[in-house]
Amino acid sequence: MRTLIMTAALLAATSLTAANAANLRMSWWGSDDRHIATQEALKLCGGKFGHTISPEFTGWTGHQEKITTQLAGRTEADIMQINWPWLPIFSKNGDGFVDLNEFKDVIDLSQWSETDLKGGTVEGKLNGLPVSTTGRVFMFNKTTYDKAGLAIPTTWDELLAAAPVMKEKLGQDYYPFEGTALDARLVVILRTTQKTGKDLIDPATNQVAWTVEELADGLQFYQTMVDQGVIKSWKDVAAGGNAPLHENPAWAAGKIAGTYQWDSTYGKISGPMEEGQQLVPVKLLQIEGATTEGVYRKPSMLLAISRNSKEPKAAAEIVNCLLNDPNAIKLLGATRGVPSSKIALEELSKAGSIEPVQVEANKIVLESNGVGVSPLNEHPRVTEAFDSTFEAFAYGQASAEDAAAEIIDGINSALTGI
Repeated sequence: MRTLIMTAALLAATSLTAANAANLRMSWWGSDDRHIATQEALKLCGGKFGHTISPEFTGWTGHQEKITTQLAGRTEADIMQINWPWLPIFSKNGDGFVDLNEFKDVIDLSQWSETDLKGGTVEGKLNGLPVSTTGRVFMFNKTTYDKAGLAIPTTWDELLAAAPVMKEKLGQDYYPFEGTALDARLVVILRTTQKTGKDLIDPATNQVAWTVEELADGLQFYQTMVDQGVIKSWKDVAAGGNAPLHENPAWAAGKIAGTYQWDSTYGKISGPMEEGQQLVPVKLLQIEGATTEGVYRKPSMLLAISRNSKEPKAAAEIVNCLLNDPNAIKLLGATRGVPSSKIALEELSKAGSIEPVQVEANKIVLESNGVGVSPLNEHPRVTEAFDSTFEAFAYGQASAEDAAAEIIDGINSALTGI
């Protein structure tokens, strides 16, 4: 009799699992290490709940276009890795994805800070859970600064003052910093935010928050760095082939001794450096009288659930497992950066899966204060309006005031109707 009861109970449990089983799809972009780790974690999480999850992964190039096409045709995966700046594109009013607040009994939202949850929220709806939080930090080559007898800068003025000393002590081809294209734009945004206490985009109006004079001052500071030999000019960088920092021989040799980068790129840009070079992350450089540190902090990526999913609860179970289950956390490791989930960070730190210096860089990002960054800062129309005119200014084809006015007009026009 006991055997019959146990057999019946087992069959009932098996039937229940089968009844609750779901066939899901998950899409993401990344490199091979992320692809392999994610597939292993999906097998674990699927087995835990009896769900089958079909993986759909690509590299970064073309992934947004793929998602755009799928969303238009309602053929997107149940679970999607979403880039933060895509939120206002795909979910303008917060209705583009499932509101994860509806599954707070399935997903342990207490593992995220209020700030992190806010980063994935649109119009009060939690559209995505931050997998990791990233931000821009200053990183300096301590070896080069030590050779020049210089301390690592803590202010913009100290950075400017480092240029003549470094060139005198080490050579005219040494630069204490670098800045062109995206890096230069974000330096301008940082300095202007520190001075004004405002982000580039006013979230209340979805228009540029700065005056022409305020932005012109930021552009002129960039030109001051060029004129004083702190950074190479835009033209000189282009003449050298516009090599990305991690492929630049001058960076590897320590002849470019500073940068302003995403904390998550530490390994990427420190890896190619020649033996003996030491790259250290430091707090944001400040201007005198700064109203804010001006940190540019954002979710590096989000996990979202399709509003067209036929199994949103099952998808929520998998999302919670991937981000909060200790075994899944170990499988994923740091393939998506330093995790935002508290339990994930704790598990990976205990396991030694994250380099201490990467944790240090991320800590600077998390502890710095700012004014909140709009995802519209990275809207393709916004970046095109800013960068095309900024480049013309950098080549001497426009004054700081004219360039600032054109950038503001261009961004405001681009954002109208978005």
